[in-house]
Amino acid sequence: MSKMKENQTNGVSNNVETDNSRKDDKELKFYVHWVDFNRRLDSWIDKCGIGNVSSTSSHMRIMMTMRYDELQLSPSTERSCLQGLGEADLKEHEELTKVKNVNKIQFGKYILETWYFSPLPREIWKAGDDVIDQLYMCEFALNFYKTKAELERHQKKNTMRHPPGDEIYRNGDLSVFEVDGEKSKIWCQNLCYLAKMFLDHKYLYYDVDPFFFYVVCECDSQGFHIVGYFSKEKESANGYNLACILTLPQHQRKGYGKFIINFSYALSKIEKKHGSPEKPLSDLGRVSYESFWARRPNPEDRMISIEELADATAFTLVDIKATLDRLQILQYNQGQHYINANPKIIDYHLQKCGGEGIPVDPSKIHWTPHLTNDRWLR
Repeated sequence: MSKMKENQTNGVSNNVETDNSRKDDKELKFYVHWVDFNRRLDSWIDKCGIGNVSSTSSHMRIMMTMRYDELQLSPSTERSCLQGLGEADLKEHEELTKVKNVNKIQFGKYILETWYFSPLPREIWKAGDDVIDQLYMCEFALNFYKTKAELERHQKKNTMRHPPGDEIYRNGDLSVFEVDGEKSKIWCQNLCYLAKMFLDHKYLYYDVDPFFFYVVCECDSQGFHIVGYFSKEKESANGYNLACILTLPQHQRKGYGKFIINFSYALSKIEKKHGSPEKPLSDLGRVSYESFWARRPNPEDRMISIEELADATAFTLVDIKATLDRLQILQYNQGQHYINANPKIIDYHLQKCGGEGIPVDPSKIHWTPHLTNDRWLR
């Protein structure tokens, strides 16, 4: 692994690491990582492109500048997402997952550029390949195929048009299915492999039995098309109401992320519990949750306690206090905490939150909490 450095441009210092360990059709290619930036910018480029790395393309420079806050990592950001691993395990994980192993995946009508390494089963690889240029996946059965011809043969026989589980929500063309990881093991494992291509810190690949997967779909005459999902432990000792969350890239910035978060809290309300997502959150997950938490507590009553806010929203007391602190709304005076709900401050933060996302209609949820079972406690 080598490093090249370019002077700052538009406030972005373009440092790159290159790994020239791959040849395609006798053509040397380089794997490029932008130092201190999220690995979803990583890519393979040919030797002609590496010659121009010191004069970054205007497209890359503009994208990096516009999304600097979102894509730049502090020295501890990536490691904080891997907390709980020992130093040796951490180094092994970073080394094994440093280079993404699939460049693109066809999923339904979309061809998606992947962001991260995914530990796919070895049988998916062609002999001698270290990197798959394009993988094919049935968007309904979630089977992987090496070639488009294999996918098309499968599609002629496949009758599956929705996730294997109970439809617990339908509002117009939007549906949510609950899929049991124990009953639909292979389907859920393949969903996790797909998710890992777009989540840097996800570890759930094989042990799907202790989880429910809540899969959000757009419905049309062709079937139910997955746009995202969240997983939830069947029994959480820590009170987590969400373990993993993903909106597929082609459906991001459409309000689905906040819909998924909102739906997880809607289930918590039915359970009559306060809930919180499993920590640590990914960078995009953290942005989505902080925006959601900041917008939600908006009571009409001027006198309300944090406990009452928790009951109204199903947020935990810890998450509410942390959000109020982050927004500098929770003040301390004369030995007592109080909320400084200055209208100008509230308006400022609401504008930064973005839209409310796709709303959840609680009356359209058809779901009953599951009976507790200690065998799922982790």
